[in-house]
Amino acid sequence: MTLKRNAFPRNAVKDYVTEVRPMLRSGDIVLCSGSGIFSTMIQVATGSIWSHVAFVLRLDAIDRVLLLESVEPIGVRCVRLSKYLDDYGNDGKPYPGGIVVVRHADFAAQVDDNALTNLSRYAIDQFGYPYDADEIAKIAARIFAAKLPFTAKQKQRIAPDREFICSEYVVRCYEEAGLDIQWNQAGYVAPADIAEDPSFSLVAVLQKP
Repeated sequence: MTLKRNAFPRNAVKDYVTEVRPMLRSGDIVLCSGSGIFSTMIQVATGSIWSHVAFVLRLDAIDRVLLLESVEPIGVRCVRLSKYLDDYGNDGKPYPGGIVVVRHADFAAQVDDNALTNLSRYAIDQFGYPYDADEIAKIAARIFAAKLPFTAKQKQRIAPDREFICSEYVVRCYEEAGLDIQWNQAGYVAPADIAEDPSFSLVAVLQKP
């Protein structure tokens, strides 16, 4: 089931602990429909309800399911997935919006242990790099580039270096595992592009918006 750009799935919410957590795999994608300022900016610029994306990394040796993500203005970070559901903002409240899990059809078939190691190594190597005001401006410019008359030279100046839109970070990590997700004609990848990619199918709804 491919997600729609402007409609949150009607599927029932599944219990995270008993139903979803046991079946999650490394490489699964978490897509969010948020209500924060940056989320709203992405939604307006892309004409979509989808505003954030991250990917799952299971560490069964320590009984943890982690989310690796790029978050503006923090940068690239790692949090436990359950934090989204019980204490997203360190205030005892869940993430302000809807959350679903999707899975790439070719991930399990094509990504072996070596490829998963490459993905994880690249993902972790981006940790600890906080964004400054100029980098936030570059991210915002890429989001709005599809709606503004940017020249090729201007697009080159705002191309990602070590700062990533959340979806760009996920796609770069996937590339390290040998899986390509198509960048759109504006020169970036938005959460909506991943939601609409037919290679992904819905695994579970974790939270309604």
